[in-house]
Amino acid sequence: MTTVLEHFPEEFKPREIQKEILKGIEEKIKSGYKTIILSAPTGVGKSLIAATLARYFGSSFVVTASKQLQDQYSKDLKFLMPVKGKSNFACLKLMDQESILKSDTRSAIQKGLTCEKGLCEETIMQNGKKVKEICQFKPKLGEPQGIPKESCYYYEQKYRALTSPHSIWNYAAYFQLMRFNRKAYEEYVKKPIAIFDEAHKVEDQIIQFIGVDIYNTYFTECGIDAKKFDDLGDIDTIAKLLEGLAKSYAKQILDLQESRAFMLNPDYATLAKLESRYEKMSNSYVEINSNKNNFVVNDPFKDERGNFRSVSIKPLDISKYVKAFFDIENQVFMSATIDKDSFCENTGLDPSKVGFVDTPRSPFPPDKRRINFLNTRKLSYSSSRDDELAVIKKIDEIMSQHGTERGLILTSSEKKCLDIKNNLSEKNRQRIRICHSRNENGMTQDEVLQEHSFDEDGVLLSSSLWEGVDLKDDLSRFQIIAKVPYPNLSEKRTKTKMQKFPLWYKSQTLTKLLQGFGRSIRSEDDWAVTYVLDSAASDLLLQSKSMIPKSYQDVLGFPSYESSMKSTL
Repeated sequence: MTTVLEHFPEEFKPREIQKEILKGIEEKIKSGYKTIILSAPTGVGKSLIAATLARYFGSSFVVTASKQLQDQYSKDLKFLMPVKGKSNFACLKLMDQESILKSDTRSAIQKGLTCEKGLCEETIMQNGKKVKEICQFKPKLGEPQGIPKESCYYYEQKYRALTSPHSIWNYAAYFQLMRFNRKAYEEYVKKPIAIFDEAHKVEDQIIQFIGVDIYNTYFTECGIDAKKFDDLGDIDTIAKLLEGLAKSYAKQILDLQESRAFMLNPDYATLAKLESRYEKMSNSYVEINSNKNNFVVNDPFKDERGNFRSVSIKPLDISKYVKAFFDIENQVFMSATIDKDSFCENTGLDPSKVGFVDTPRSPFPPDKRRINFLNTRKLSYSSSRDDELAVIKKIDEIMSQHGTERGLILTSSEKKCLDIKNNLSEKNRQRIRICHSRNENGMTQDEVLQEHSFDEDGVLLSSSLWEGVDLKDDLSRFQIIAKVPYPNLSEKRTKTKMQKFPLWYKSQTLTKLLQGFGRSIRSEDDWAVTYVLDSAASDLLLQSKSMIPKSYQDVLGFPSYESSMKSTL
């Protein structure tokens, strides 16, 4: 019988740390574990660990959260067939209507003529009767074999992935497959193993898929008076509202399809938007109505005049979805920041049936990823203005010390970002670029990061760059953790979740903090220094030492931590 290591991709040479990890996983497999959690830091090459396990089992699903990582997987490992969402592909039907050559998909995508706006199925009148017409470019459902030469690019890549032994998906596409298309593709989803990268994001991914946000524009689109729903914090009211919105969008779809204007000049973009709205509202209604006790309605967001803007509804216990979406014989959950006990508590997995492999060290030398705990002040909701200003003053000093280098400042909210920037010295204020997923000037996160790459001494300031961004080499030589990123207690879901799942709140905070530590050191040759100003970080790490992956412990060098670790040996 072959070993796991023997299935390491031939075009790469395994490093010692990878050999140790694979040996640890093999021991768990031989011990009978069907579910394994791997805690492995940035730089160990988790993609090659995943590839080796995939090859060992013969066929697999690999799932990741970010498009960037998905691209990296499929670029380095050609045997993994990628599955991407409809927004990445030009719609042949819409291209036909706009008289765009099939070879010019780039122009079509730039014009927004993507598969998410095209209709795979529509209702038409034929001989005085309504009939369903399937797009001529869409292959038959469940029949990937014999795909026509000119077929939908989206379904072509999806079918290619399904019929291949190994494929790589993002979480949303994988959830869609397992929830809505499992029976249709039954023979293709029976893989012996699924490997979930960035597993610390599992809960967020499920929330995005199952939860729903209702915006004031929906009321306008559906002609519904928001004032009639006076208690939008009540789940029964939300269920009624979702039902009403779904019915309205269904009627709008029918009216549009039957209109003379649509028959003469079909507006597929509007129809696709209505279809998307209907699907989300109706699915959310069914989900919430089936288990109202498992959903939390956060306080509605209102503008300065008290007008309703949006309300967010999220599931509390995700274990039901973990069982449904992750129903594969063997499962491996991988992350640089994952704790077995809290992960099992949150996902409903039985800890006694879950194997755990904790990588003992980071491949990056400790002196290249130093963390300085300055303990300037302890910041919390009750902190004084003097505490806040003392931290900002220290930020100003550190920026001046690194006056010719680029860096990163992380804090807990957009409001605190503005406060920090406004209270810096004029010289350092000019170096700041505030960067969020959405920015006031309309720039995207990627656009801000692109501008930062041309600054000689620019410093990013953000409450959202704790993870998902790689500031390699001189893009960041120093980073400042201004405040510990505790989850927002003003959110009803956060309060409720913390009470029901005791480890969750601490785990969420610790995961985000540890992720933040790694934003500026991305390879063995890279280096940066981290400054932690909020003394609450030291308290958190002391209280959570059993939850901290081994690979981080060499850089957590403040005395109280070292002594506490010695006392546990």
